[in-house]
Amino acid sequence: MDESAGIYLNDRVVPLAQARVSVLDHGFLYGDGVYETMRVYGGVVFMMEEHLARLENSASLIELRLPKSPRQMKLAIYETLEACGHKDAYLRVTVSRGEGPIGLDPELCPRPTFFVYAGRLTPPSRDYYEEGITLAVANTRRNLREALDPQIKSLNFLNNIRAKIEAKKAGAHEALMLNHRGHLAEGTTSNIFFVSEGALLTPGPECGILRGITRDTVLAMARRMDMKVVEGEFTEEDLLGSSEAFITSTIMEVVPVSRLIGAPSHTHTGIRDFHGVGDITKALMAEYRKEVFSYVQNTRAAGPSIWGFTE
Repeated sequence: MDESAGIYLNDRVVPLAQARVSVLDHGFLYGDGVYETMRVYGGVVFMMEEHLARLENSASLIELRLPKSPRQMKLAIYETLEACGHKDAYLRVTVSRGEGPIGLDPELCPRPTFFVYAGRLTPPSRDYYEEGITLAVANTRRNLREALDPQIKSLNFLNNIRAKIEAKKAGAHEALMLNHRGHLAEGTTSNIFFVSEGALLTPGPECGILRGITRDTVLAMARRMDMKVVEGEFTEEDLLGSSEAFITSTIMEVVPVSRLIGAPSHTHTGIRDFHGVGDITKALMAEYRKEVFSYVQNTRAAGPSIWGFTE
């Protein structure tokens, strides 16, 4: 536990020891709530506007009223970062339905719980970027779109947790889930990209994915670099036959895949070893870091930032 973490609960910064939420909070009882995870570079929150817009969209899809305006949330984030004291940080904003009597009716909760956590960022191992990670296709399928809209970044993560357990048992760093039709969807906390015949391929929104902020950034970069980009429906076999692959996420950025372990079947499990980091993956990794550097420099120049937020 990061004892130096900054904590903002409802309307003020509080010490970690005093950051307590009721056992009757419906986020705890039912997973009724939404959240966003952000990465902070040198005191600058990367793509904060986009993350807060997605938080607002998630909340609207479950008819959850956000207790703060975007401007108020930004102020809370800056206060939390100042309390944290780390310029490179992991940041999470959480909004739950709030405290209320037992029961599923949202009207039982008169006031949402608003929570911001900022702690020291522990970057992924350099080996991830230089050698790649192992990705395992899970038997656990992604939630059906008609049952739970994937655009809701909700507090209920059991679907992803089950897949993560499978990945750990397979000796993999991350799990890749298929949708109910057997098409590639996404990882537990990441989006998947792969290269076939020189084209950059990734599952489209119709596959039941959360449109990641990093995913969208990579797609925009690839198009600027005149790469052929295809969003669509793909199978595990398509991925096993690809020439290179990588995953994207806010915290990990762009991470190459060195080994793909297919989903277990009654007869065999397909394994694909990628020899070294592919050229397209390398190019996008480098371009993403330039994108981050440019964003941080422009934000510092224009403000606001952790060094100076003005009313």
